This record gives sequence, C-alpha cells and structure tokens, in this order.
Amino acid sequence: MRHRTVADLMTPVAVCVQRGTAFKEIARLLDEYGITAVPVIDEDERPVGVVSEADLLRRQTSRTTASTAEGLMSSPAIVARPDWSVVRAARVMEDHRIKRLPVVDDTGRLTGVVSRSDLLRLFLRRDRAIQEEILEDVLTQTLGLSPSALTVDVTDGRVTLSGTVERRSVLPVFVRLCESVDGVVEVVDRLTYPDDEGPDDRVEDDGGGPDDRDPEDHAPTGH
Repeated sequence: MRHRTVADLMTPVAVCVQRGTAFKEIARLLDEYGITAVPVIDEDERPVGVVSEADLLRRQTSRTTASTAEGLMSSPAIVARPDWSVVRAARVMEDHRIKRLPVVDDTGRLTGVVSRSDLLRLFLRRDRAIQEEILEDVLTQTLGLSPSALTVDVTDGRVTLSGTVERRSVLPVFVRLCESVDGVVEVVDRLTYPDDEGPDDRVEDDGGGPDDRDPEDHAPTGH
C-alpha cells in the first residue's frame, strides 16, 4: 500500500524571487500565478525565506520602509522534502500557520512548492480507485484475506465495510488500514464476525475433585 508523498503532489517548477526583487514585482507575480506566497532563494537556489500576501499587506499598514524581498520575507524558510508524507507536510503547515512549503532536495536546492490545495487533492481521488486499493492492497496483499465475503462501498470518500471477517481480531486492523488509505474521509464499520470461542476452546475440568469420585468411595467403612 503506497501512500502519496509531497513529490507526487507538489508543483515541480516553483515561482521564486531573489533577495533584491522589488515589492511591486512580487505583488505582480502573486497575482499573475494566483499564488499566496513566493520563496526567496539565494545564489545557489536555496530558499532563505518566503514572502506572502500577509507580508506585503503588513508592509503597507506598518511603518517599515522595506521595499525588497529581503526586507519583506519571513525567514528562515520552512521547507519540506519530496519524500515527506502528506500528513507530515500538513502538520508542518498547521504548526507554523502557513499555506505553502518550498520543497528542497538533498542539497537544499529548491525543487518545487507544495500548498494546502495540493494536499487537498488527495480527497478528490476517484471512489473506484479507493475501493480497488482497499480490496487489492489492504485485503488481499496486506491481510491475506479473500474479499469474496466482504463488501466495500465507497461514496465521496466515505467507505462502508460490510460482511463477515473470519476472526474478531482482524476487524480493528482492517478498519485502521482502510482509514489510512489516501482519499478516505470516513470509514463506516458494519462488519460482523463469527464467535471466536469454539467447542475446543472451552476449559474442561480434568477430574480429580472430591465430587467426581464414585459414590462407593464415599461409603463409610466399618471399624
């Protein structure tokens, strides 16, 4: 079961500026490309900061005289790696209250940008693709189960599981794996399971207790 990474969702060719890029040029780029922030890179194409719409507006409402990217940017740049999971990227965005992350390679050079809207694309996966991944990757390959006794319905990312699993212990694992599939919004568990305790599982008395002796053993003896 392969999860999508930042590399799968990022915009590979990032719009970026240099330290000396002027205020008006930055504003023009944001408007032209319909983006909310732009990375600022150094001579080696490594991000040193980010200029956002908020930074530009702050310049207009404050007394600062900054007129270039170097004076306007938020620094240092909070960056992501191509191999990051979507969850990790989303958490970094949430922790730092930002909408976009420059993506850098192993040398620290800018390779792209990932935004909140890019991450949300996961939840636009087709229901059929989600259903196939659950049946093939989760059930068959990961759990080694046959899907013949189970039904997996997916509507707008909402997964409904019904049918009978062989063992009760499998149920929470199956549900948890389904919840981790990219694009799943919710999992509705309608699964059932047979009684795990069969006749061979019952604990039987192995004898030897005083009440199990032959009645004759209780007869009084003469003196």
